[in-house]
Parts: sequence; structure tokens; C-alpha cells
Amino acid sequence: MKQFLLLLLAVLPCISACGQKENRSLNTETVKTLDLNRYLGKWYEIARFDHRFERGLVGVTAEYSLLPDGKIRVINSGYKGSYTGKHNVAEGKAKVPDPSRPGQLKVSFFLWFYGEYNVLELDQENYSYALVGSSSDNYLWILSRTPQISGEIRELLLEKARQRGYDTSRLIWNKTTGQL
Repeated sequence: MKQFLLLLLAVLPCISACGQKENRSLNTETVKTLDLNRYLGKWYEIARFDHRFERGLVGVTAEYSLLPDGKIRVINSGYKGSYTGKHNVAEGKAKVPDPSRPGQLKVSFFLWFYGEYNVLELDQENYSYALVGSSSDNYLWILSRTPQISGEIRELLLEKARQRGYDTSRLIWNKTTGQL
């Protein structure tokens, strides 16, 4: 019984997130083209909205690789509190449910519960930065291929996020240099 309650407590937030209503004031239109092979690899989290599964983590990265079945292996990792803190790793999977909408992915870290992973903005030339969100205003990430981004790219992505209806003052800027 205790194991069932623990499982239920773990699943409830996922069920709650899956049932969230879309925020109609957000522009969640995704990129029209996404070359999955170019998107694979390591991304550094530059900034994010706070949420419980990354709370307190620094030096967060996401690594994407192709699985034999065509799905994407997702490895998210970061350090609790500081770079000397516990290294947390979460493995999941992602998929592109509709090939005609390549920027709308689904990602799962638990059984068959999938959440949205919408590539909203992407450096189409070099795949060097991305803005990722969902239809809810609870999730937003700025990702980069490098641990830091230029002030110019930072301002561009902040403006794009604001234009889409996101409250960018809620962003937590990740400590990615190895120094806190």
C-alpha cells in the first residue's frame, strides 16, 4: 500500500500537468522546419522557468540522441545547489508525433506520460540556440550549444519570448560556468 501511495504521489503532478488548459494569450507556434539530426547533441540550459523537477539545479544540460526505434533519448543532468553538489541525472525519451509539425515534440520521463516540448525559436543556420516552451505559461527554456550566450542573442530571445506572451521576469538564469 505504501508503494502504491508513493507511486500515486509521483504520478499526480504529471497528470495535473497533462490536464492543464492551454494559455490562449501565448503564441506557441513552433518552428516550421527542424532537422532532428542537427538538433541532436548537447544543449546547455541558459535560463528556465522554475519548476519542481529542476528546482535548485545548476549547470543543467540536455543531451539528445537517436534511438533505434526512431525516438529520441533524452538525458537531463545538473548539480544540486552548486557544482560540488550531487549530480542529478534524469533519462527520458521524446518523439515527434506529427512529422508535419516537426517543432512539436513530446517528452516523457515517466512511463507513458508525455509533456509538450515545443521548439518556438531556433537558430536555423547553426542550431546554436533555441527557445523551448509549451502551451502553458509554466514552462520556458533558453538553450544554447555553449555554456553562455552573447548579450545580443540573450536580448533577441527575451524579446521573442515577450512577444509570444511569456513573462520573462520569471526566468532563472542558470549558472553554467562552473563557478557560483
